[in-house]
Order: sequence, then C-alpha cells, then structure tokens
Amino acid sequence: MTIRNLGTGEAAVANAALPFIVAATFFMEYLDTTIIATALPQMARSFSVGPNEVSLGMTAYMLTLAVFIPISGWIADRFGSRTVFGGALIIFTVASVLCGFSAGIASFTAARVLQGIGGAMMVPVGRMIVVRNTDKSRLMQAISTITWPAILAPVVGPTLGGFITTYASWHWVFFLNVPFGILAFIAIAKCVPNQRDAIGRPLDLVGFLLSGAALICLLYGTELASHPGASFVYAAGFMLAGVLVGFVAVRHFRTVRNPLLDLTTLRVPTFAATVYWGSATRIGIEAVPYLSPLLFQIGFGLSPFHSGLLLLATASGNLGMKLFTTRILRSFGFRTVAIVNSAIAAAFVIGCGWLLPSTALGVMLVVLFVYGLARSLQFTTLATLAYADVDDDQKAAASTLWSVAQQMTIGMGIAFGALSLRIAASFNRTEYGVESSLFALRDFHWAFVAAGLLILVAIVGYARLARDAGNAIAARR
Repeated sequence: MTIRNLGTGEAAVANAALPFIVAATFFMEYLDTTIIATALPQMARSFSVGPNEVSLGMTAYMLTLAVFIPISGWIADRFGSRTVFGGALIIFTVASVLCGFSAGIASFTAARVLQGIGGAMMVPVGRMIVVRNTDKSRLMQAISTITWPAILAPVVGPTLGGFITTYASWHWVFFLNVPFGILAFIAIAKCVPNQRDAIGRPLDLVGFLLSGAALICLLYGTELASHPGASFVYAAGFMLAGVLVGFVAVRHFRTVRNPLLDLTTLRVPTFAATVYWGSATRIGIEAVPYLSPLLFQIGFGLSPFHSGLLLLATASGNLGMKLFTTRILRSFGFRTVAIVNSAIAAAFVIGCGWLLPSTALGVMLVVLFVYGLARSLQFTTLATLAYADVDDDQKAAASTLWSVAQQMTIGMGIAFGALSLRIAASFNRTEYGVESSLFALRDFHWAFVAAGLLILVAIVGYARLARDAGNAIAARR
C-alpha cells in the first residue's frame, strides 16, 4: 500500500476522524435512497406520468448499485482509496443536482444511473477505508459510528421527505445533498489516506460480468414480484436466472487466480455467519420501514406527515441504543446478543403488524421504540462481528463482499415486504371482494408476521457460533 505521509499526531487525528467522515457520506446516500419515496407522487405530476413510471428511476439506481459495488474494491486498490472515495462523492453530488433539474422521466432515470455509480463506489470504499485504518481495539466503536446512518436514515427519510414535498417541492429532496457533499469532500481531501494495492491485481472481467448479471436478475426479479400487476411466473424466471448465473459466478470466483470477489473470507466463521444468517435478519428488519408507512397511511388512514411522526419513535430507539451498544456487547458477548436480540426484534416486528387504529398511542410508541432499539443493536452487532476475525490482508475483500450482501438485503428487504403484502392480499381478496382496495388491515398483519419469522430463522445460524466469538474485538475475557 502507498500512503501519503503524515506526522504522527496528524495521522492519529485523521484516523480518528475517518469514521465520522464516512458516516456523513453514508447518511447522505442512505437518506437520498429513503427520502425519494415520499416525493414520487409530486414528481409524477411534474413529469405528467404515473407514479410507477417514476419508480423506474429507483429501480435503475438499485440495479446500478448491484452492478458496480463488486468492482469498487478493485478500483480503489488500483487508483487509490482517497481518489475513488472523493471522486465517487463528486459524482453522487453532481448527479443529485441533475436529478433535481430533471424535466422528464428519461433525464431523471439517466441521472439516477449516474448517481448509482457514485453510490456504488462511495459506500463500499468508505467502509473499506475505516476497516483498514482502525485498530481492532477501536474497531467496535468505529463500526458503530458508520452504521448509525443506515439505522437512522430509513426512519428520518419519510418524515423529512414528507415535510419537503409538502412545504417546498420535490426538487429540494435532491438539492439537499449539495451542502453535505461539499463539506464531506473538504474533509476527505484533508483526512483520508490514499491507499492502493502495490501489486496491481488484473481486473476479473468475467467475474464482473457474471456478478453483475446475477445481481441484476435477482434484484429485478424480487422487485418485479412485489408489483401488484406483475406476473409471478415472469418474476420467478428472473430470480431463477439470477440464481443460476450466481452459481456460475461462485464457481468462477473459486477457481480464478485473482477473483473480483474473494470468497475465501467466508471461511472465517464469524464473517460467514454475518453474511449468510445476517442477510436473513436484515431482510426481515428492512421490510419494516417499507411496511410501516403503508400500514399507517392505508390501514390507519393517516397522512404521510403524521405517519412519519409516528416513526420518529423508531428513530429515538435507534439513537438511544447507540449509547449502550458497546457496553452490552462487552457484557454479554456477540453470540448471546445476536440470539436474544433477534428474538426481541422478531417479536416486536410481528407486534408492529398487529397494531390497530384503536390501539392506544402509548402502546404504539412503545412497540415502535423497542423495535428501533432492537434494529440498532442487531445492525451494529452484525457489522462489527463481521470483521472480528478477518486478517488485515483480507479486510478489503471482506469489505467488498459485505457491501454486496448489504446492498442485496436492502433491496430484497423492501421487495420481501411488498411481496408478503401482495401474497397476503391475494389470499384474503375473496373476503374483501374484487372491487375493494388492494390492501386491507389484515394483509399487513400477515406481512409483518412473515418478516418476523424470517428474523427468527437466523437464530439457528447464530447459535452455531462459538461462545467466545468476537471476544477479541470486544476486549472481553
């Protein structure tokens, strides 16, 4: 690795600032992803199209991330982590401005593709920078810092988006990224080291094409299956194609000399558990930010702004848990926390679905608050445990693979929630009548149950971890 020269004191200050710089860019990216959903109706009217056509921009963004995230690690090693991280931030910010100035669906979709390229480089490379430059004694705190945007943004986004679109216009949803981008770029130029791979690994072009095709088919298929008017057979065909191409990609990565995705990191038990079983947990948990606003707006008849205010209880739980996460992990250990907290998260996810318009406000707030506590603790536990036993020379490869898994679970969490809702509605439709609304309150009950059961399944994997898993990183005997 080649690293720019810094004095001892300056280097220490820069390394301490890295998690906060990366967290700021993560918040910018995650907020943009969640806040846009509330602006879709206003954007549709502005473009003179239907909301489903505007959602093409969201799909294009998601698929672009899926294609370019696997190659982000190789690009950072080739051109330097600071160069790629800063360049990705510029691309993301400029694309945000172009989204705000879009006059039609074609220009908006093109801007979202460009924004997806920036996001695909920004998030994985930022995580890699933090993991590479943080000692294991401080890694738990660093990971906790960079995970709070992923926890907070999905809850704050709908509320902020509803406020902006109600009292300003949808254009400001994207212009909001400009001040964040300018300040973050100044901090990157000052504090981030420009590390690169001295060996210069060749690009695994075949692996890039295979992984991109597999992820596109799988994500597009799951999203398509969630659309009310889409054919299950057509969607299943895409998902099956994604699985088959993914199988070919895995065989390729295991046989080629310099694979784009190094799967040897999955031999580390703690890392494998967070990728495999952690993905099931995150899919179930990520379904809730999609289902909750719909429950409150369709099932309860609340306005978008008022439903967003209810979700602030979840945000309070997310933030409140941050004060105790490190202490809890050091007191009870990763394995115990992962098992017990999964059970708590599953119980309160199911509890969210059984809320009724007649439920007391205090009860609603408690259920949403505890769900926020469990969500925050589980995400930080998984993100920290992932790197507990990974060697320094494998951290870059592990960071890229973790980013791929995380991006998959975000998209599949939303799709899982929508698909569960659609399946529940199809079973209950004869009771409601064909001409009635597509979703009724009972549909949401069973969609939340499905999400909770998926979280419970992951406990099987966490129970197989060693009792002392992650103790070294938690400074625990």
